[in-house]
Amino acid sequence: MPETPFAVEMRGIVKRFPGVLANDHVDFDLREGEVHALLGENGAGKSTLMNVLAGLYKPEEGAIFIEGERVNFNSPRDAIAHGMGMVHQHFMLVPTQTVTENILLGLDAPRFLLRLPELDKKVLALQEQYGLKVDPKAKIWQISVGEQQRVEILKMLYRGARVLIMDEPTAVLTPQEVRELFVTLRSMTQRGHSIIFISHKLDEVLAIANRVTVLRHGRVTAAGASAQGVTKSELARLMVGREVVFTLDKESVTPGSVAVSIENVTAENDRGLPALRGLSLQIHTGEIVGVAAVAGNGQTELAQVITGMRPCAGGRVIAGDQVISNSPPRRAIEHGVSYVPEDRAGVGSSPTLSVADNLIMKSYRQAPVASGWVLNRLVIRQTAEKLKQDYDIAAPSIDTEARLLSGGNLQKMILAREMSRSPKIMIAAQPTRGLDVGAIEAVHRLLLQEREQGAAILLISEELDEIISLSDRIVVMYEGQIMGEVSPAEADLEQIGLMMAGTRKEYL
Repeated sequence: MPETPFAVEMRGIVKRFPGVLANDHVDFDLREGEVHALLGENGAGKSTLMNVLAGLYKPEEGAIFIEGERVNFNSPRDAIAHGMGMVHQHFMLVPTQTVTENILLGLDAPRFLLRLPELDKKVLALQEQYGLKVDPKAKIWQISVGEQQRVEILKMLYRGARVLIMDEPTAVLTPQEVRELFVTLRSMTQRGHSIIFISHKLDEVLAIANRVTVLRHGRVTAAGASAQGVTKSELARLMVGREVVFTLDKESVTPGSVAVSIENVTAENDRGLPALRGLSLQIHTGEIVGVAAVAGNGQTELAQVITGMRPCAGGRVIAGDQVISNSPPRRAIEHGVSYVPEDRAGVGSSPTLSVADNLIMKSYRQAPVASGWVLNRLVIRQTAEKLKQDYDIAAPSIDTEARLLSGGNLQKMILAREMSRSPKIMIAAQPTRGLDVGAIEAVHRLLLQEREQGAAILLISEELDEIISLSDRIVVMYEGQIMGEVSPAEADLEQIGLMMAGTRKEYL
C-alpha cells in the first residue's frame, strides 16, 4: 500500500435499482500515474460503479475519497470539478462544429465573445503537451474516428481532468489507432494522470494495465491485482466463474451454391451522402464472410440494403433466384433472411414488450403461433419458454420486458428469435459488441452452428480477432467499397488495418 493517499478510493459502494443490487459493498482504488483496468461480465456492475465516480449516480452506501479527502458528487459537474473525466464509448460530439468548438461546449467561459483563433492556439498547445494531434479548425465529421476520440480526451484535459475513465476505448479503432492510443495513455500516466480502463479485450488489458480489478455479480473477485504475470485465461475465469474457450474448433465445411448475390449496389446514408459505391459480393451456403471496417464505412448500410431496411439507388440484391432489394423487409424475411442488427434496443427488439412477444416477432403471422388474426397465447408461451432455456436467456421470466435484460441476454434473445427460424441467410452486425468473454463464446458457437447447418452468414464486426477466427473469407471495406479480400489463414493485421484506412490490397 503506497504511503501517499490514493488518487481515488471508493469504499463500500452500494448501489441498488428496483430488483437489482448492482454494486454490493465494492472497494476500488486508483493510484497516481497508473492504468487500472476494470473488468467484468455484462451486468457485473462496472458501468454503475463508474457512473457513481462520474457523478451520474449517488450510492446508497459507501464513500469516495480523492487524495485522502472525502468528497460528495451531486452531479457530473461536481465530478469534473474534482478532476474526474469520462470518455464514453459512444462519443458525445457535435459533427457540424469544429474541434475547438466541441472542446469548449458546456464551459462557463468564454461566455459572450468567442475568439476562436486564440482558443485554437490553446488547443494546439494542449495537443503538443500530450501528443494528441488533430486539426483544431476541422469539423468533427471531417476527421477519423481515432481523431474524434482524441477530441474527447482533449475535452477532459481542457477541463483539468486528472483521472480519465475510458469505457471500451478501442471498440471502433483500427490496430494502428489502438497503438497510437496506448502511446498517448502511457504519456499521460508519465505526467501523473491516472486512467481507469474498462474493456472486454483481455489482450489489450494485459498490454496496457498496471493493475486489474474484476467484478462479478456486483462484487469484487480480484481487487487491484498486478497485471504482471496474470494470464488471459485467469482473467476470464475471474470474470465468468468458469473456464472460457477463446478459440473454437471450426469444422471444415465446403461452401455450396450462391445464397445471396450483391451486384454493383449503390446506396446513400441517412444524410443523403454516398454510403455504398458499386459494391459487389457473393455469399455461399455454409460459409461465413467477414466484413472488416471501421464504423461508418458503409457496412451498416450494406446490412440494411440486404434486409430491405434501406433502398438501393443502383444495383440489386438476389436471394436464391429472387430479387429482394428495394422491397419491404417482410420479403427478405419470407426468403429466409435473418438479421441481427448492431442496434439491439432500437432495431433488434421492442424494449417495452415482453421477452415472449419479442421472440415471436418474426412468426406472429404464421401457424401455430397465429390462427388467422388470433394469436395462440399458449403456443407463444411454450415457444418462448423453450427458446429461453435453449439459448440460456437469463431473465426472471418470459414476461420480463426486454429493456430490463443485460446486453448479453438481450443479444441472446435476438439470436434465439433469428436462429430458431432456420435461416438460409444470416446478417450478423456487431453480434458481440459490448459483450463479456462468456457471452462472446456463446454467440460464436451459435454462429458456427448455423454455418454447419448450411446458412450463408455475413459477419460485420470491428473485432478483427473475431473476424479472423470465424470467417471463411474476409473482405475489407472503406467508404462503401471493398478494398480487397483475404484468407483468414493468411490474414495479416497490419495489412488489414491499412486496407481499413483506405489502401487497396493491390497497392500493399
